[in-house]
Amino acid sequence: MTLRDATSADAGAIAAIWNREIRDGVSTFNTVEKELGALKAAIASDAVYVVAELDGEVVGFATFGPFRGGPGYVHTMEHTIYLDEAARGKGFGRKLMAALEVAAKARGVHVLVAGVGGENSAGIAFHKAMGFVEVGRMPEVGRKFERWMDLVLLQKRL
Repeated sequence: MTLRDATSADAGAIAAIWNREIRDGVSTFNTVEKELGALKAAIASDAVYVVAELDGEVVGFATFGPFRGGPGYVHTMEHTIYLDEAARGKGFGRKLMAALEVAAKARGVHVLVAGVGGENSAGIAFHKAMGFVEVGRMPEVGRKFERWMDLVLLQKRL
């Protein structure tokens, strides 16, 4: 496995992983798929995108962005991390998260936030294993697949 900064050439692989979760998963309440052009632009910007490769194929990615608007939140970021199904349970997520934390610290981030769908028990367990602490549960704030879903908020001080 190789970790590296993403390039615009990775946008298609990142979109495929992300959009599969948007369409079929419960880890995000988003129902609007990521567009290739927007992802290429985000990767080309100052944003942090880290990818995990196996045998030359992108099998996962991690990124972070503002948690909330306004200058008071500039040191708090919310992250996103997704793996291709075939890569889960093999340590890719742990390595991606560690790389993301290094990048966040280098940019002066003090807290990383995870917003995890309440039905995503594996995602919650993963974050707790990585040192995140559950700080809140928001019942029925998301809607997907014709049902209400809870949001679990976790955070880690870097």
